[in-house]
Amino acid sequence: MEKLQKKEILKEIIKLLHQGDSIEELKSKFKSLLSHVTSTEITQLEEELIKEGLSREDIRKLCNLHIELFKESLENETVIAPPGHPIHILMEEHRIFLNMARDLLNSITCYLDGRMFEHLNKVRRLIDDLKNTENHYLREENVLFPYLEKYGITEPPKMMWSEHDSIRAIKKEIFECLDKDKFDALKDACFRLVEMLSTHFYKENNILFPAGIRNINELEWVKVRKEFDDIGYSFVQPPAFSGVAIIEEKVIQYGEEHVVHFDTGNLYFDEIEAIFNTLPVDITFVDRDDKVCYFSKTRDRIFLRTPAIIGRKVQQCHPEKSFHLVNRILSEFKEGKRERAQFWITLNGRFILIQYFAVRNKKGTYLGCLEVTQDITEIKKLEGEKRLLDE
Repeated sequence: MEKLQKKEILKEIIKLLHQGDSIEELKSKFKSLLSHVTSTEITQLEEELIKEGLSREDIRKLCNLHIELFKESLENETVIAPPGHPIHILMEEHRIFLNMARDLLNSITCYLDGRMFEHLNKVRRLIDDLKNTENHYLREENVLFPYLEKYGITEPPKMMWSEHDSIRAIKKEIFECLDKDKFDALKDACFRLVEMLSTHFYKENNILFPAGIRNINELEWVKVRKEFDDIGYSFVQPPAFSGVAIIEEKVIQYGEEHVVHFDTGNLYFDEIEAIFNTLPVDITFVDRDDKVCYFSKTRDRIFLRTPAIIGRKVQQCHPEKSFHLVNRILSEFKEGKRERAQFWITLNGRFILIQYFAVRNKKGTYLGCLEVTQDITEIKKLEGEKRLLDE
């Protein structure tokens, strides 16, 4: 069967599924075809169906049915990722986190059955562990997803990020239930977490990760691993990524010819970089085409940024629920209706000011958007005057 013909039949099968045809009937009718479907083909099919008018929300709602429809074929597709490879690390964390969630559900159930404090103490320990799983999702969102997008794999990362936010919401509910001693509600939230992680990890292990293995090249995986290491791990200590050539860091010496001339003075490239990294604010610049071009590397950055996002559309650096706000700000900047937008939030007990500025040249032409983020917790406390230097 020709590749194009196969794709069209598969798209028709998915449409029939969305129209209510049963999985069993479709499996029986197209048994031969469905047993030879790859993860890459599934991602391509979903991408094309969205472009043809099927809503992303419909795809998301029925994603579990897609998994069930192609399950037999997917489980025959083996993801080969050696120890130390970023995919191996993520899959190992999947195993650990799912076991952790199941253990938590079992422990809260035992506590409710017998009210024994050793079970409650275990619940508390496991929930403390659960709080340390966030860097897993940050590594996927800020490193893996941008690399997948470079190869045109855009819809599955969006759906997975949306599910990350759902996982975060359940975790927040679990933390609140424990703080308020609402143990019955805690058990219900733990049950939903186990269900959510089971289906989410299955999709990533069997669709998203194989697509990454097939597309991202060997040298890029080395870069991915380095960026993973920079973000850090909580429950795994991955070995060195062997079997792949090591990227040599190139140190560029800036000479006189690398001086940048401004209207108000001259600076070397390394001086400019050092100044940006010394500013008491985090900055990110997005160009006129909405692509991330630069971010500063301050010592205690508030929001995570990784080199993988360079060249990425800024909309894809945010969860889908924020797209409308990001697009509105950028649209109003480009149209000249707005020059600044600002927000403030409380994050981990700190008061954070987030500002966006339209960047324009001397003629007023829009060049891009500058995001400036600052921890102003201590600034808010200032009173009176200070004229002397601390000893």
